[in-house]
Amino acid sequence: MLPPIYSILSAATAVSAIVGNRIYPHADAPLDVTAPYITWFIVSAPPEIQLSGTPTHDRFTVQVDCWHPTSAGVTSLASAARTALEAQCNVTNLLLNQRDPETKLYRIALQLDYFLSR
Repeated sequence: MLPPIYSILSAATAVSAIVGNRIYPHADAPLDVTAPYITWFIVSAPPEIQLSGTPTHDRFTVQVDCWHPTSAGVTSLASAARTALEAQCNVTNLLLNQRDPETKLYRIALQLDYFLSR
């Protein structure tokens, strides 16, 4: 029912070497989480409409946010996440490259499309 973003990222050695298992759905990291970490959430999930019957796939647009205390670290984390995701998804956009004013963490956000068979 949902795209296996956690499974894809946690299975990638380069990603887990940086964040361990600190990969959180619903863009909801615990308040006391140690950086670096990744959050992700579904932006939209329309069915792939076809004329011959019920849709056979859903297209999930997902945002994956990489968080790190350093600029170089967030770049490495986003690169590792992108490499892992591109094996199974279409990375379509780099949405954000900023430093959060409240947490002082650097953030790179990737947007991707994941097609899930029904």
